[in-house]
Amino acid sequence: MESISFHLNVVSGVGSLYSGLVKSVRVTGSEGELGIRYGHTPLLTTIKTGMVSFIDFNDKEDQIYLAGGVLEVQPTSVMILADTALRADDIDAAKAQEAIKAAKESLEKSASGDVDYTHALARLADAMAQMKVVEIARNRRK
Repeated sequence: MESISFHLNVVSGVGSLYSGLVKSVRVTGSEGELGIRYGHTPLLTTIKTGMVSFIDFNDKEDQIYLAGGVLEVQPTSVMILADTALRADDIDAAKAQEAIKAAKESLEKSASGDVDYTHALARLADAMAQMKVVEIARNRRK
């Protein structure tokens, strides 16, 4: 069965990162992983740090790193209003690796449940999500 396409908009405070027809979208909302296709039930949820992965009208898969935001799903369109959104080419892999190392060092120095520990854990998740988008983009180019 041929997938019916729908419109996807990914917008951050900087501007629009994607606007076009897609066949499917995968993103992590506050309640877990979401798979969205044409005709999905309307939904409004917050987005966890990670990535949005989508298959466009030409069957090309793409990913965008997201650091929080809101997802609105309507039967014929999806809107992602991201706090921060970056394409893989815009992510500095060396800086992300440094951030992972620094966050791990902070975790080792902080006590579990401590505010510093919580911040370090959030920084680690953020940097790891960025690296995942970079690695997926690299593998796709091979």
